[in-house]
Amino acid sequence: MQPKTYTSKIGTLIQETRQNRGMTQAQLAAALNTSQSAINRIEKGGQNISLDMLARISDVLSSQIVTLNQSGSVNFRIEGGHKLSGHIVAKTSKNAAVALLCASLLNRGTTILRHVARIEEVNRIIEVLNSIGVKTRWFGDNDLEIIPPAKLKLESMDVEAAEKTRSIIMFLGPLMHRYKTFQLPYAGGCTLGERTIEPHLSGLEYFGLSVDTVTGHYDAVSNPVKPEKAIVLSERGDTVTENILMAAALNDGVTIIRNASPNYMVQDLCFYLEKLGVKIEGIGTTTLTIHGLRDINKNVEYAPAEDPIEVMSFIAAAIVTKSEITIERAPIEFLEIDLKFLENMGFEYELSDEYTALNGKTRLVDITTKISKLKAPIDKIHAMPFPGLNIDNLPFFAAIAASAEGRTLIHDWVYENRAIYLTELNRLNANVQLIDPHRLYITGPTKWKAAEIVTPPALRPAVVIMLGMLAAPGVSTLRNIYSINRGYEDLAERLNTLGAKITIIRDITD
Repeated sequence: MQPKTYTSKIGTLIQETRQNRGMTQAQLAAALNTSQSAINRIEKGGQNISLDMLARISDVLSSQIVTLNQSGSVNFRIEGGHKLSGHIVAKTSKNAAVALLCASLLNRGTTILRHVARIEEVNRIIEVLNSIGVKTRWFGDNDLEIIPPAKLKLESMDVEAAEKTRSIIMFLGPLMHRYKTFQLPYAGGCTLGERTIEPHLSGLEYFGLSVDTVTGHYDAVSNPVKPEKAIVLSERGDTVTENILMAAALNDGVTIIRNASPNYMVQDLCFYLEKLGVKIEGIGTTTLTIHGLRDINKNVEYAPAEDPIEVMSFIAAAIVTKSEITIERAPIEFLEIDLKFLENMGFEYELSDEYTALNGKTRLVDITTKISKLKAPIDKIHAMPFPGLNIDNLPFFAAIAASAEGRTLIHDWVYENRAIYLTELNRLNANVQLIDPHRLYITGPTKWKAAEIVTPPALRPAVVIMLGMLAAPGVSTLRNIYSINRGYEDLAERLNTLGAKITIIRDITD
């Protein structure tokens, strides 16, 4: 294809999409912070257009203008060694968003979710919902409207999208009350070793759901019954608790869950279910009592709270780059233990007065980091279910420990493979010693050096490598950053507002 023909076709697509949206060239130009003449040239095919500009136009017009070949990848070119400064606002929780998207299947009415994180994990669940007949529409400030059909088309499910997210397992709870038999593809997501779904299945058995694992998918058979006794979870898992909560929401009776997770995404799900009319006692504790409904048909709006994991990402970025920044809208209830660990290492910071999230429940603060001289802790650093140090935040302590004086033992007992990915910090000149698949010795402080690294296939370790590159003087390249985009919205662009120098590079193949 000749360049002129290519640009002309792209220009025509942009013009037609703009006109369908009822926008003038001037309005599109204003939204893109460019000139009307530039838009006119683009639409006439008279101006070369970058992929970044195409992505921005697609966002403004709420329509993907072009799609890259699957073999193309997105990379970060990071010029490290720069201090950060300024303010950054935490986005809403990725883990809450995917749970709420799954929970919207409980409701025969319209759900509107406010300020949803537009990330790849959310996109995959939306693709699955769309494929089975659910209508979704983005509008406003990342608001999402969800309208279910009278009957879902489960046979048309987008298997490719479903297999890319572990969250698909949370369809079991909502669907079991609507279908006697159904299939779900195997859950995917981060590559973190074997993660059994047995706790999900044993909990859902109380409601009459049986699931057989066959090649490539799960076969589910539902004969709904009311649980005759309290459901005691064998592990205090977040998605396990959420799945059982959703099953309980359409159980016309009382369900008691013991050893339930009280973590942030579970609380957001509980608050949403309350909006639907489900009565829940014990939110924020390990014992939940759910008074379910026979049917749910209600038009509701809900705003998930901000993401404590994203906040810890920014705290770690400030620590490794020796910077003072302010992180706004931090859900302090889910960061207090993590901050206590950092305090014990010598980290200094200030907290604003508390205020309330848009959900009317979650306590928020602004956190201002101070340049601190950190030392290795006396005891090991290990995560625990909430209210312990957050399991998703543990990897960030690898980069933090590499910036501290002395040797730190990090014990990642939850996942088989995650600790192994953190050894990639050695390529940035860190001193990380893998003792076994779950334990690391990290000796600091590190004199960071630039490197080229392929992004680990696990979200949090991928961000940890990125943080190390921010600290390393020189130019680093982080290749194929899809795993980061699974959980973060515009992370590079937002870090750049603090003074980072990250360029997004897209590989294009013929």
